[in-house]
Amino acid sequence: MKDRLTDGLYGLGWGAVKKLPEPVANALGRRIADLVWRRRGKGVLRLESNLARVVPDADEARLRELSRAGMRSYLRYWMESFRMPAWDRDRFRTGVDIQDEHILVEGLAAGKGVILALPHMGNYDLAGAWVTTKIGIPFTTVAERLKPETLYDRFVAYREGLGMEVLPHTGGSAFGTLARRLRAGGLVCLVADRDLSASGIEVTFFGEATRMPAGPAMLAQQTGALLLPVTLWYDDSTIMRGRIHPPVEVPELGERAEKAAAMTQDLADAYASGIAEHPQDWHMLQRLWLADLEERPNSSGTEKP
Repeated sequence: MKDRLTDGLYGLGWGAVKKLPEPVANALGRRIADLVWRRRGKGVLRLESNLARVVPDADEARLRELSRAGMRSYLRYWMESFRMPAWDRDRFRTGVDIQDEHILVEGLAAGKGVILALPHMGNYDLAGAWVTTKIGIPFTTVAERLKPETLYDRFVAYREGLGMEVLPHTGGSAFGTLARRLRAGGLVCLVADRDLSASGIEVTFFGEATRMPAGPAMLAQQTGALLLPVTLWYDDSTIMRGRIHPPVEVPELGERAEKAAAMTQDLADAYASGIAEHPQDWHMLQRLWLADLEERPNSSGTEKP
């Protein structure tokens, strides 16, 4: 019953929100965000806890201000996502402004493949639609298997409709397929600031230890593809902004694991620079740092925020 309800709510969002006038949809998103923020649920409290690492000198009032802006940014992502299937291609081309896009264009022209690695910032689906329309290149990505399965199928269909090839995160074959796409000179886009496996690489992120996926660094090593960090953010306009950071180089010395660790730390540092500039657009409402993952239920049987 819960799975059917979840799937039904997402289906309602895609079916109804895209029919609303844009100003109405935007106002609805802000209203929902403010309602959720005022309820101070686990997601909002976790967001504030995460933001406390990003902005360590922020007092309680500043953290609340940031978390409110963060929830509005997060709901903007959802409202855009629900409406994007109805947008025309010109909207994708003009609705995103990416600094230093020439790094991506030149990397693709070199023919060795390119990996774009992003944190959970802004709207990475919109960035992907910009790639397929403005740059004119299809790409391959990986999606976490959601429950219920029908919800996962909705997300796959949605992203494939934007021009993406979507592989499931589980199953073991994604890495090989991604490597083949890169060796053929293709483009791979991965959201890579939160580890979903047991094989993540420990990095220092805003001064504390966490794990990030090894995949981007390992793919770059094995295929010779260019590894580019990307950060995204919103401003007060209808356009999403972004930046392609300088390439993460493969170290000349060291074993494969040592090289992957150094490269993943470089990715973490690039993410941190973008998140520090636009903390409200980092949509991390889950536990991330190892210190938080190691927390256990307290004596009352409820989980600590």
